[in-house]
Amino acid sequence: MTDRSQRSAALARANAALKADSLQLLADLVEAGKGGPEAVDAVTRQAMQEADCDVVAFEYDPRSVPLVDEFASVAAATALPERCLTATIAGASGGPSLLMFAHPDTEDFHTEPVWQTDPFVPTVRDGRIYGWGVADDLAGIALLVQSVAILRAAGLRPGGDVVLVSSPSKKHRCGISAALHRGLSADAAIYLHPAESGRGLNEIKAFAPGQLEFMISIAGHPPDTSEPAHTAFASRAVNPFDKAMIVARALHAVDAERGQRVVHPKLQQAIGRSTNLMLSFCDFGAAGELSRIADECKLGGAMTLVPGESLAEVMENVEAAIGAASATDPWLSDNPPAVVWLSGVSAAETQEESALYQTVSSVLTRCGANPQVNPLHTSSDIRNPIVQKAIPTVGFGPLCGGLTMSGHADEWVDADDYLRAIAATAEIITEWCGADFS
Repeated sequence: MTDRSQRSAALARANAALKADSLQLLADLVEAGKGGPEAVDAVTRQAMQEADCDVVAFEYDPRSVPLVDEFASVAAATALPERCLTATIAGASGGPSLLMFAHPDTEDFHTEPVWQTDPFVPTVRDGRIYGWGVADDLAGIALLVQSVAILRAAGLRPGGDVVLVSSPSKKHRCGISAALHRGLSADAAIYLHPAESGRGLNEIKAFAPGQLEFMISIAGHPPDTSEPAHTAFASRAVNPFDKAMIVARALHAVDAERGQRVVHPKLQQAIGRSTNLMLSFCDFGAAGELSRIADECKLGGAMTLVPGESLAEVMENVEAAIGAASATDPWLSDNPPAVVWLSGVSAAETQEESALYQTVSSVLTRCGANPQVNPLHTSSDIRNPIVQKAIPTVGFGPLCGGLTMSGHADEWVDADDYLRAIAATAEIITEWCGADFS
């Protein structure tokens, strides 16, 4: 096996030589975003082929992907056919295999808040690359390809198979899960995505809380009158908002009980609590009809889960708590609240003691970072290989900011950190899979 210092030196030279190409690929992906998924796929496919990868595309229906401990209602899931691109480099000596994936889909375009520059014209200012979706997750797609390109340019061939996957993710598009359930597998996986926390390569995604999202409909009954205003008759009505408060108190009790009972060391250390249930939505009445009582009140929210918790059991517990509270109220006993579970994903974790984590952490440290686990990024895509196929998975990426997903403008990736992440990814391939000069 080639000496590590020799490999590292060769990779550093290749990364420097391909710097312009790496920056250009990211710019090309941003520009292609204006043309939609097909245009982004075309740029990605060409780059994969230029890196001497065997590229295969397949289409799938996100609603038909068989999922383990994950679901999305028809209303929450996308109904459009999607496409994954996979690129394979055959290993030379049967070493450990590695799957690397990122998602090409970005947030839907919107005009507010206003950007300083055209979102689809990549712009460099103060060492940052600006563009629509540049951090979420076109930089990850570029990392996939360019890490392999510099591996080739350095004259290195991995010992184990390396598989790259450009896999749609947003709005339950389930791209990496679709690839996994088609038979794709590996000894380990890496999710390439800039750190939403703003910590760049100082963060490793190795823990992802799970999440359930729900909507609850609580029926009421307006007063029996033909009068347009209900105010004088309010005492004869069943106000669904009042009944919704009974449900809300029951959910608050569930949250408090889980906060005491459900404990995970990483979350306790990071934020002092391991699970939360929050109500974030209420639909009741209309601002223009303040003298009328609505037929229904809707409450919506989300709750987090820790590794090892069953989605089904948690949902059953919540429904039981709502049922018990409803049984204390005559109206709710006869008109029980309707709970609709919109989506659910399981929690996932790769232990810091694992070989994969140690490999990634050591490489990032040698690149000048101080990597630590962020346990607070809910529903991270690292969960997919872990939950669906028991493949240890971690994620990392360069420094970024202005994320459109968080309601900001002028999304950016740090150019130097992006190039450093490419070098680190190539180094991780050689460390995990083994590599020799070809």
